Amino acid sequence: MSDKEVIKNSIAKLEKWVEDHHYKGYEPFDGLSSFFRPLTFGNLFLDRLLLQLIRQSPINLRPLMGVKPLDSTKGRGYMAAGYLIMLKTTKDKQYLEKASNCLEWLIRNKSPKFETYSWANHFDFASRGGRYTKHESIIVWTSLIGQAFLDAYEMTKDDKYLKIALSVCDWIMNVPRNHTEKGTCLSYLADSKDSIHNSNMLGAAMLARTAKITGNQFFLQVAKDAMEYSCSRQLSNGGWYYGEENNSHWIDNFHTGYNLDSLKCYIDNTGDTTYDKNLRIGFQFYVEHFFEESGRPKYYHNRVYPVDSQCISQSIDTLAYFADVEEAALPLAKKVAKWAIHNMQDKDGHFYYRQYPFFIKAKTPMLHWAQATTYKALTSLFAHIEQK
Repeated sequence: MSDKEVIKNSIAKLEKWVEDHHYKGYEPFDGLSSFFRPLTFGNLFLDRLLLQLIRQSPINLRPLMGVKPLDSTKGRGYMAAGYLIMLKTTKDKQYLEKASNCLEWLIRNKSPKFETYSWANHFDFASRGGRYTKHESIIVWTSLIGQAFLDAYEMTKDDKYLKIALSVCDWIMNVPRNHTEKGTCLSYLADSKDSIHNSNMLGAAMLARTAKITGNQFFLQVAKDAMEYSCSRQLSNGGWYYGEENNSHWIDNFHTGYNLDSLKCYIDNTGDTTYDKNLRIGFQFYVEHFFEESGRPKYYHNRVYPVDSQCISQSIDTLAYFADVEEAALPLAKKVAKWAIHNMQDKDGHFYYRQYPFFIKAKTPMLHWAQATTYKALTSLFAHIEQK
């Protein structure tokens, strides 16, 4: 089969799997939904131990530990975005209905903690940085879901989608900000102040795109300040640390992809060319450090394993997004997609979670992480192939 046929067939199989499973699945960090959670006695270390035990096991321990497949807000957001891409590419009206159903579900399932629209996980989370609950909205997911509502507005001109996007921006405008001499950093959560680049830049991209549609200068200024913060702290080699705290000094694939997508979205929607060089050297760093010759994506810029489904999907998505401006992007996106389809897609259509050394694979069927993200990425790549 041609590249286009391979990718189209993969999309169809994956789409069927997600819909047959009613948009439910596991997630890497859902371990605190286990019925063993009371045995951690509220201790952060024990919470982290339980979560990581379930997350890192190549064998899916969830059915044995009482973790059930759940709905996913970010999964629905990515599926909605993918459906809208397929609608635009194929003109098949069924995709409008599917996208609308996902967006309506998201409207009904916003975080109950806030009046404005924002979204959270459906499970508690714990890490070395602390813990947060299942309804604690996160700027990453809120911004990415907000982009899907903007996609829907631009395609349908239905004002209800723009109103949701505006509400999302109001939520972003109210998260804490870290003000510095070189820009302002939007925080990851609504009740804490931090300095994480991908969450800051994703929030800025959502504000910038909405500002272009509405003319809101307040959104635009906050987006500009946020981009100044992260671009002024870009490393000389073109990469970004995950965050500015000493315990966040790693460089990984999919967060770098978020940063690049967000910066390109900001530039495209504002016309601000201040950070063109940052985008150029960032993309060069990305393609030179995160991919093997086979197309297999690396997790870190200096280490391959674990080969993670989020790195796969974000790599395809980012490379497809840059296909119109970077000559190397589309061929590499095809190479990554074909490697993933041949090595990480099950015959039932779902994509595996991870590949470890010695070809050990964690085949747990995640929903957002692996299925929905890969669906959106492959549809984006398919759309670019169709344009050629």
